[in-house]
Amino acid sequence: MLTDFPKWDWQIPEYYNIGVACSDRHLNTAQANEIAMIVEDDALGTSTITFVELARKTDLFAQILRDLGVKVGDRVLIRLPNSLDYPIAFLGAMKMGAISVPTSTLLTAEEVAYLAKDSGASVLVTDAAAWAGMQSQLEGALGNTPNLKHVLLTQLTQMPTAGKLAVHDLHQTMANVQAVDAMPQTKAEDPAYLVYTSGTTGYPKGVLHAHRALLGRQPAAQYWFNYSEQVQDRIMHSGKFNWTYVLGTGLMDPLYLGKTVIVHEGKNDAQKWLDLIQKHQATIFIGVPTIYRQILQKTTTAKEQLPSMRHYMSAGEHLSDEVLTQWRARFGLDIYEAVGMSEFSYYLSQSKFRPIRAGSAGFPQPGHQIQLLNPDTREPVAAGEEGMICVTDTDPGLFLRYWNLDEETAKYKHDGYFFTGDYAKYDADGYIWFLGRKDDIIKSFGYRVSPYEIERVYKGHPDVADCAAIGEEIEKDKLLVVIYVILKPEASITPDDLLHFGKQHLAAYKSPKTVYLAKDFPRTKNGKILRKDINLTIATAKSTR
Repeated sequence: MLTDFPKWDWQIPEYYNIGVACSDRHLNTAQANEIAMIVEDDALGTSTITFVELARKTDLFAQILRDLGVKVGDRVLIRLPNSLDYPIAFLGAMKMGAISVPTSTLLTAEEVAYLAKDSGASVLVTDAAAWAGMQSQLEGALGNTPNLKHVLLTQLTQMPTAGKLAVHDLHQTMANVQAVDAMPQTKAEDPAYLVYTSGTTGYPKGVLHAHRALLGRQPAAQYWFNYSEQVQDRIMHSGKFNWTYVLGTGLMDPLYLGKTVIVHEGKNDAQKWLDLIQKHQATIFIGVPTIYRQILQKTTTAKEQLPSMRHYMSAGEHLSDEVLTQWRARFGLDIYEAVGMSEFSYYLSQSKFRPIRAGSAGFPQPGHQIQLLNPDTREPVAAGEEGMICVTDTDPGLFLRYWNLDEETAKYKHDGYFFTGDYAKYDADGYIWFLGRKDDIIKSFGYRVSPYEIERVYKGHPDVADCAAIGEEIEKDKLLVVIYVILKPEASITPDDLLHFGKQHLAAYKSPKTVYLAKDFPRTKNGKILRKDINLTIATAKSTR
């Protein structure tokens, strides 16, 4: 049995502000003139900002909001590409006590209008190109978004046609600020940022976080990251800031600790990540399994060409055993996984302090009191048994509430716990095995089958690029385990071969009874497979036994 991690001592002050902590904390330290962020933009080139500059510009942004009449607790909607303007807006809004609302650049004007209405945002921050494509539709929806009054535009070359909203050039407005007022103090428990995730009603659901959330994620800095005290770490992140995974690991956490962040805006290309690691001497790389698979499949770079790299991290979906094995062989380092959610960020992770056990999510990070409970009895389950992942509702990293959804909040936060809806099991050594949502669990002829376990096996096949296991209803209340497979371009394997592979490596009740070959999967905007939307129309071939 492995020894326990050291006890984590939470130090949550009464007053705290994420914007201040991430931008002002290093002003009187050796980090002040270090580069806080590097942005590589395919169209605009390389741009950088130091901690001193970040502190000053977030102050200016905060002042702009106050000059526009934004009050403490008002919402500021941010729809920006990866750029230096993103941390300036995201942190600057929180500095003056407003609530930042990060959104994806992939959203349509209709979707932006919905978020503006639901959040009650008074200001939209976006780039000029995006505004040109959404102005008429968003202004047409103003009757449903009565709070929205102002638009702050970046990358502006000329002012757009006048409309119903007051449009401002962000950079010019910042340059015109004469003085910055003292920032209001916010409490650690006050709202800080509002992220939207897929909702059960078909509409995005707002998840409201407090300023303490930044401190709530600090166990990850020690037990998932691998920061160095000897060098100025440079963290290369392959994602977009709108995703909570990236907001945490690629913006708030590193900046709070005085590290340099490197992000990219432009075409996703496997070789690009390696080139940027080399160019900027990154020490830590953070990605998703798809990025790691693409690097292995489409590049020839090896460890010798990346001498600065010493730590790789992954989240978003499970990393296959095959990718981990190939990565170790080629780059000589592990990829450390974590599991998180919009409501609680990342709280389970593998760690350099303990051996990686293939297929396991690792351990709850110290400080997070994670219980696997029977949701009916509220009792902990025994090792080896499935239970719902539950976290004590006093955890500093836990969200405050669902926005405008009090009943939804009460449904998941009660009896002293947040009931995540995700299931897992512990093994005898304390490793946790993530099983996913109850809705994802396939109940086939009396057996409960995790799609993640099946996918982990199939992703280990050398001809499989990606896959998704689901339950297919053959008649009322009868499900068969089936799997959809995307093959690598050069693969010649047949569905029959893949069926046989499953029988070789999985128990009979887990082995898929049908294999469908697919070209792509329905996915969320962050790339996660939408199992519930997979259907026969995407299949090009199948084999059934």
